[in-house]
Amino acid sequence: MYEGIFMTVPILQDFPHSFDSERLTIRGPLPGDGAELLAAIVESQAELAPWLPWAVGEQKLAQVEENVRRGHARFLTREDLWLMLFLRGTNTLVGGSGLHRIDWAVPRFEIGYWVRTRFAGQGYIKEAVTAVSQFAFETLGAKRVEIRCDANNVRSAAIPPKVGFVHEATLRQDGRHHVSGDLRDTMIFAKIA
Repeated sequence: MYEGIFMTVPILQDFPHSFDSERLTIRGPLPGDGAELLAAIVESQAELAPWLPWAVGEQKLAQVEENVRRGHARFLTREDLWLMLFLRGTNTLVGGSGLHRIDWAVPRFEIGYWVRTRFAGQGYIKEAVTAVSQFAFETLGAKRVEIRCDANNVRSAAIPPKVGFVHEATLRQDGRHHVSGDLRDTMIFAKIA
């Protein structure tokens, strides 16, 4: 009923492919990013695998590059806005973020994030989440931005309150852990326009 009033065709949404924060260039994936992404995943796999299903198992360049290219295509069609975090002015990958589970009718987005091991604890994710949420509200017209994380992921859950997100709920026994199969809880943080 409201679709014609509030929503334009997502693929016609025009916005920049990249933007900068103080220390980061934040941009959508591009063909050729696979090698740097693979290096970051391999370096950080022990820290990422407990929380991110895509970080489990052996990683191969062809597979990672294919994922990058699929991410690039989905960025262009506005289905998912995967964002890579590079040290500003370099090709050094610090981590990843993005705007996922998009509902253009609201518009509503979910921010995800991870950091490369050697850059952990230096404030890069806090900086990235601040910039990505600002991009969502100011450029994409977001009315709601969420962050969801496993309730046991203490480091991830510490970020949202530091950047103005409110803990709205913890969904108990919301899913199964991708490695152990144990039931897990999901924390939901949100910021609204």
